[in-house]
Amino acid sequence: MNPYVALGAAICSELVGTTALKLSEGFSRPLPSLGVVVGYGFAFYLVSLTLEDLPIGLVYGTWAALGIVGVAAIGVVVFGERLDAPGVAGIALVVAGVYLLNVVSDVSAH
Repeated sequence: MNPYVALGAAICSELVGTTALKLSEGFSRPLPSLGVVVGYGFAFYLVSLTLEDLPIGLVYGTWAALGIVGVAAIGVVVFGERLDAPGVAGIALVVAGVYLLNVVSDVSAH
């Protein structure tokens, strides 16, 4: 499996787990609570596969950053949360950091 595909799937799985965490209401709802365990479990498995081929700094930085961006988007779209201008600027900086790490930096495997 392409390590970037595995990383993308890991990020998606983490987003499912994090969304389920919000819906679990402190693990008091069984189905969303199961979604947390499955989502995070699969995410960690996929990250472990990714780490076989890519540097840990690149993998974790990308996973964490795109998780932040994705969760913020889910918060806005699904849960009606708001982002102010500094929040949008912060997310733009996170995206810029992922770009620099993956495309510009010699750390990446391009």
